Order: sequence, then C-alpha cells, then structure tokens
Amino acid sequence: MVSNYYENRLLRRVKSRGHLPKHIGIILDGNRRFARNMSLSSEKGHLLGAKKLEEVLEWAQDLDIQHMTVYAFSRENFRRSPEEVQTLMELLKEKFEEVAKDERVHENEIRVRAIGDLDSLPEDVRAAIREAERATEGYDSFSLNVAVGYGGRAELAEAVQEICGRVRDGKLDPEDVDQDLIGENLYTADLPDPDLIIRTSGEERLSGFLLWQSAYSELYFCEANWPGFDRINFLRAIYNYQGRERRFGE
Repeated sequence: MVSNYYENRLLRRVKSRGHLPKHIGIILDGNRRFARNMSLSSEKGHLLGAKKLEEVLEWAQDLDIQHMTVYAFSRENFRRSPEEVQTLMELLKEKFEEVAKDERVHENEIRVRAIGDLDSLPEDVRAAIREAERATEGYDSFSLNVAVGYGGRAELAEAVQEICGRVRDGKLDPEDVDQDLIGENLYTADLPDPDLIIRTSGEERLSGFLLWQSAYSELYFCEANWPGFDRINFLRAIYNYQGRERRFGE
C-alpha cells in the first residue's frame, strides 16, 4: 500500500510538473545479473527483460512520450557464448514476430523499427524485423526503435562512408558537410535527439549508445537491473530530468 501510494503521488507530480522528454533512450542492462541474483537461468533473465520492455512502453505512453529507443543487442554482444547469442537471436525473432500481430501495437499505433547493422543478424531475425516494420510503418502516434547489432562508432563510420561516396561522385562539395548532413545519414535521421538516456544495473557509461545523438542528452543511471526496473524507477528518472536545466553546451 505504501509503495502504491508513493507511486501514484510521484505520477501526479510528474504529470503536473510538465517539461516531459519527447524522446527517451534506454540501455537495457542487467538481465543476466538479475537472473543470477534470483537463481534463474540467463535465458529466463532475457525473457523477463523482454517482458519488462512491454511494461515500460505502457508507462511512456501514459505520459505521452513520443519516442523511445532501446539498446537491446550491441555489436559486442556477439562475443558472448554461442549458446547465449542463439538464445537472444531466437528471442528477438519471436518478439518482432509478435509485434506484427499484437493488438496493443495496432490500437496504440506504435511504429516499430530496428536500427543497427541488420546484415549481421541471422536471416530469420531480419525477416521478422521486416515483417514488424511493414506492419507498423504507417503509424505515428509513438515510435519504438530497437537497437540491434548496433554500435555508435560503426553508425558514424557508415554515415561518413556515405557522405564520402557522394563527394567522390561529385554530388556533394566537401564544404557542404556539416553537422546537419551527418545527422541526416544516421539511423535515427527522422527522430529528434534523445532528451533523456536511462541506463539500468548501476553502470555509468553509454557503451557506444547513440554517441552522436546523445551529445546534449541528460543521463540518468539506475541501480535496478533491467528486469527489476519498476514504475517508481521510471518516474524518478523523469522527475529528475524535469528538475534539470538543459544548457545544450552553453
């Protein structure tokens, strides 16, 4: 009862305070640690993490937050054991397939996309991603962007390669290359930069997540492991953000 009272009170404060972020990035960290702490398998930890994302989407929509980008699987995650990588690929395939048929996604008009080096993923995962993107491409009420096979440095390298190719082909003058042009060649070209980035599990680093886009993002680090991240944790992050003065480098 005390927890529910505090949560509802915090929710009212967040809603009344205004200055809500339009775009939130979340680094989903701590599935394996949560599982170990609960004497569960790593696979179960990842399953609980996927379920948690569904909850957090509902919380974000309740606050009319428009965009969410989540770091689900990095390029470096391919270095994990073959068994764990296989488990994660199967989970990604399953969840993207569910998106295409999920009534909640269609009722709330959620556009779902994957960003990252998608060619590094197995073909069945890419097919599930394409299915989810096709099924939701006409929606604009809320956007969920899932970073898979993603690396911030690789994203920037790809953008530079694209721009260099246009310069080489005489379609672009070098002096025309500016910050806006680089932004237009990133995976998130049609999204506003994240206002707030949340990382769970107590780690205090970005690990390559949205390196260019996060230049002026507010950062919030939470001790809870991702499957244990609750609505109070989420509201505290928003409330903390609301109390900050954003300077954008000034």
